[in-house]
Amino acid sequence: MSDSMRERMRPAKLGAPIDRVDGRLKVTGGARYALELPVTNPAYAVVVTSSIPKGRVASMDTAAAERVKGVLAVLTPFNAPKVNVPPPRAESSGMSNGAAGPPARGGAMRIPTVLQSPDVMYNGQPIALVVADSFEAAMEGAQLVTARYTSERPVLEWESTPTIPTDEVHPMFGGERKVARGDVEHGLREAAVKVEHVYSTPLENHNPMEVHNTIAAWEGDKLTLYDSTQGIFSVRDTVAQAFGLKPDDVRLVSYFTGGGFGSKGGAWSHQILAAMAARVVKRPVKLALTRRQMFGPVGGRPITVQRISLGATRDGVLTAIRHGSTSSTSTIEDWIEPATSQTRMLYACPNVETTYDLKRLNVGSPTFMRAPGESTGTFALESAMDELAYALGIDPVQLRLKNYADRDPEANKPWSSKSLRECYRVGAEAFGWSKRQMAPRSMRDGRWLVGWGMATATYPAVRQPAGATARMLADGSVVVRAGTQEIGCGTYTAMSQIAADVLGIPVDRVRFELGDTDMPPNPPSVGSMTAASTGSAVHEVATALKAKLTAMSNAGESMTDAIKRAGGQPVEATVQSQASPEARQYSMHSFGAVFTEVRVDEALGLVRVPRVVAAHGVGTILNEKTARSQIIGGTVWGIGMALTEATEIDPRTGRYVNAQLDEYLVPVNADVGRIDVHFVDEHDPHVSATGAKGVGEIGITGVAASIANAVFHATGKRLRDLPLRVEKVMV
Repeated sequence: MSDSMRERMRPAKLGAPIDRVDGRLKVTGGARYALELPVTNPAYAVVVTSSIPKGRVASMDTAAAERVKGVLAVLTPFNAPKVNVPPPRAESSGMSNGAAGPPARGGAMRIPTVLQSPDVMYNGQPIALVVADSFEAAMEGAQLVTARYTSERPVLEWESTPTIPTDEVHPMFGGERKVARGDVEHGLREAAVKVEHVYSTPLENHNPMEVHNTIAAWEGDKLTLYDSTQGIFSVRDTVAQAFGLKPDDVRLVSYFTGGGFGSKGGAWSHQILAAMAARVVKRPVKLALTRRQMFGPVGGRPITVQRISLGATRDGVLTAIRHGSTSSTSTIEDWIEPATSQTRMLYACPNVETTYDLKRLNVGSPTFMRAPGESTGTFALESAMDELAYALGIDPVQLRLKNYADRDPEANKPWSSKSLRECYRVGAEAFGWSKRQMAPRSMRDGRWLVGWGMATATYPAVRQPAGATARMLADGSVVVRAGTQEIGCGTYTAMSQIAADVLGIPVDRVRFELGDTDMPPNPPSVGSMTAASTGSAVHEVATALKAKLTAMSNAGESMTDAIKRAGGQPVEATVQSQASPEARQYSMHSFGAVFTEVRVDEALGLVRVPRVVAAHGVGTILNEKTARSQIIGGTVWGIGMALTEATEIDPRTGRYVNAQLDEYLVPVNADVGRIDVHFVDEHDPHVSATGAKGVGEIGITGVAASIANAVFHATGKRLRDLPLRVEKVMV
């Protein structure tokens, strides 16, 4: 018997590194993903996309497609059923400063993207849907659909595109457009040392292993969707609105999602189109996007161009910070990448000003992408801090400690908990930072220039309302249900551990069920908030169940014996956990420190990352094994963000030219060295019922800056534009 199995059979200990309870299902093929769920007599739909970036579909020739054996329908802007669309700008659903409530996906239901208009807003936009009784027939039909366009000149060039006027920028995510405290101009004038530079990050696109897909099945006026999603209730509500249904008339099921990272947090056009097609052909419809169709129709990380000015005294105390970020959005909706959020709260500085602006391009709508805002923003801020450290001749860690914020300088609140000092200490010791020679190009190993860099990591800790039920059966096993999602993070396992810990029973006596809107409502699995939100609901419902069982038990009697004595009927409890009641009193964030070694081939400009040390304070760890896996995954993504990842668009046609995984470069095993993860013990009684803050997002923050800073240390060449590919690095 393995150690993991012995652990699972003992009364649970929260944080124990047990194997995933759903692991066997995944490795044996027993885990059913959306498109694998059985439905009777399904049809298959394939999306046809535009080949121009801007204009109108003047006409469509569908005759050849309709002649393909098995094709049931071809839907176009000229014959598609009408659906409801939202007003021009979707509301934020309460999202600000990194918080994440139910995402309002404006781009999902804009008139053109769901075949309600012939207007074309970007190259790759859905313009038709072919439905057939086999996938092969649908694919053949889709290739035979031809469109004639009236083209217009697109807006694609960043430099020549004007910034949207201030009064047209609508805060949707990330707080107010402009935030200021103190007098930044005065702080910069008084500074003994100043740095001011521009940093940029490219367009990036989501590429989870499981592409976006859905099955739509109608039964009268009731609709069931089997969907690959991070937000079962978000998608349900959007689809219900589209078809004029009550939310309860739409059921959404998602037991497993093969990666989300933000893009699956709400509805997009394909869910609407699948439901539309299923209603037309009067049978269930399966729809999966191609890998190429993951570029544009389901969002990605926008371009950012960020200007940062830092001022400091001669001994390194910050006197002023100015951070302005301009990001790209689509002509469909105004999506803002909140790259300045961390700048307002990370360091103690009396004079701070942050601003964000937008440029509208003929590209697909951006969306959430792992640590939206903080991932791009920490690259710029933490690179600038490294530049300031060199301008002052101060060690980069010491500069950060000199400006350590003992309370949130933006909200003027105490932290619910903060272990960043300890993260710096633990990370630096594990990395061997004290052996670093500060001068650039001072460390070498043969033909390799060696560089050591570091950066700070941070992400908000958010808790939203969530519900759960728990039932103990006569055999002593417990079933806990909550309408959350499993997107690969280990939610089945962590929630089972929470319930088992409260009830004092082995984890294998708990069955946690999720992924169905017939279950108690929960927020989307975005913003690192499932651990705090759903975890609190599970903790509270297990506590309520235990109280019921204790009340009905005689002295010395087990809970199981009490149920048997009472007739053997299950005992059940239900709770609706609320958002963090202490959020008004405390500022809640996770923090960390990332230390990176790079090796740069002096002749070829190749960059290798042999090791990364990451130390994080993220509250209570629910499962040490899955939490560590999350930080490793975020770090790997950060390596890709720093060195390889960028979406290339043809400036003439607006076409995504590297929309396949053979050309959209992400790190593989050979690109990733040793990743050493440390969790700093951190007790937070305010953030959630378990003290957990969540670890999904923070792992990527700070990584790109740490690598860029290490490249400077190795080469003496400061690179401010991601990714740091060979042509930029060559020295």
